[in-house]
Amino acid sequence: MTFQLCYASKTTSPHHQILNDLRDILGEARDFNILHQVQGVLYFADEHFFQCLEGEEVVILHVLEKLYKDPRHHQIKLFRAGHVDQGHFSQWSMKYVRRNSKIQQYFESKGYNHFRPLSLDEQDIPTLLKLLYEIEQPEEFV
Repeated sequence: MTFQLCYASKTTSPHHQILNDLRDILGEARDFNILHQVQGVLYFADEHFFQCLEGEEVVILHVLEKLYKDPRHHQIKLFRAGHVDQGHFSQWSMKYVRRNSKIQQYFESKGYNHFRPLSLDEQDIPTLLKLLYEIEQPEEFV
């Protein structure tokens, strides 16, 4: 069984630093994930992150500890942490999904004008994961 952890957080970075931080986060995540057989997805928009990680429980919980110490994140909200029969992101060490109209439409359907993952409830996560899984990842960037 695969252990899955999904969370949202808000960036602490000033606007001019966000792109550099995002590149650093993705680079660090991909390097770590390849070594530790972790897969996942990251979405960033409107100063908020949403990430879902899948792998061995001890490794994912280690990543969570690092996240709480990472000064680039605050207002961390955990959505789900537990075993799943099947992971969603097995072909990506860290899939990055850029701002996307399908995600924007989903949040508009929930009554939000912007990407506000901290406002979601646990029952919203499967739909968001499905959207993130289905969106094609661009070859360029980071």
